[in-house]
Amino acid sequence: MKILVSNDDGWQAPGIQALADAMRRIGEVKLVAPDRNCSAASNSLTLSHPIRAKEQLPGVYSVQGTPVDCVNIALNGLLDWQPDIVVSGINSGPNLGDDVVYSGTVAAAMEGRFHGVPAFAFSLAGHSDQYDHAAEIAAELVSRYMAKPLTGNWLLNVNIPDTPGGKTAGMVTTRLGHRHRGQNLIVQDDPRGEQIFWIGPVGESADDQDGTDFHAIVNNQVSITPIEVDMTDHKRINELHQWLGGAQS
Repeated sequence: MKILVSNDDGWQAPGIQALADAMRRIGEVKLVAPDRNCSAASNSLTLSHPIRAKEQLPGVYSVQGTPVDCVNIALNGLLDWQPDIVVSGINSGPNLGDDVVYSGTVAAAMEGRFHGVPAFAFSLAGHSDQYDHAAEIAAELVSRYMAKPLTGNWLLNVNIPDTPGGKTAGMVTTRLGHRHRGQNLIVQDDPRGEQIFWIGPVGESADDQDGTDFHAIVNNQVSITPIEVDMTDHKRINELHQWLGGAQS
């Protein structure tokens, strides 16, 4: 199996190094990742200037661009092969619920999905250094896919609990939960007296019921959420139609 590995924390981040090492025990790996931390880059694509890529080691590329840039150029000419799967992560910190809207980790996997390549996004739901344990779970899931492929074109968002010794209470299929609104903006003055702003911390969970990714992590379970690219609010189409008075353009 040919495996493209990317992330949003940068090509030297310990999470991607552990993930790449685990994937190399499964198949042929190419690593294409940002040359710096690009957390919360979401699905941004660089269109205003050229993108530079440098092969740091055989099969390991750093890219002066976003996570989506990395996967896009990897699939469209940087590499001399096409991967069977895109694997993104292992992110430092969770990507639960509304986080997926902002996550560069999820966006890198989604770019593979856009190009018709099945994809995993892996996150360690904590900030320890237990990436080797998380990488073993990632390897288990990729190996399971190799043995019994899922049908169609898909993206799975996987959050791995950050538990002592990496011990978990199993794997569960989940839906995305929701967070409360983000915390207050942090306002400061720079050394020249100009006002500057820091985006505040993310909000706490608002929907963490049984079946959500939040609930799984609280209960030390590996959360696996299938992500659909179609963002249409299908349940509201009829309501909107009535709101418009049945108007047709």
